[in-house]
Amino acid sequence: MSQIQVKKFGFAVGSTGALLYLGCILLMFTVGPDGTARFFNSLLHGLDVSSVIRMDMPMWEALIGLVQTFVLGWLIGACVAAIYNVALNTRTK
Repeated sequence: MSQIQVKKFGFAVGSTGALLYLGCILLMFTVGPDGTARFFNSLLHGLDVSSVIRMDMPMWEALIGLVQTFVLGWLIGACVAAIYNVALNTRTK
């Protein structure tokens, strides 16, 4: 087996998280608060999220959330790849 490139895997996970974040923004813009609540209620096995949905979020706050999601995703992906590589090297020795 070959090692995972830590930076590239981190970038892939961060980018995926950012795309999901953008998808959430698009969903909120297109279906409104009721549709958003219905979508996330079904996604979260019936947990009622209608009381925590905030539709009046400023653009700057959404951009900060997008950047935070990417950074956290990058860190998580890089950590997973690094742990995988360490475990791979330990197993092959």
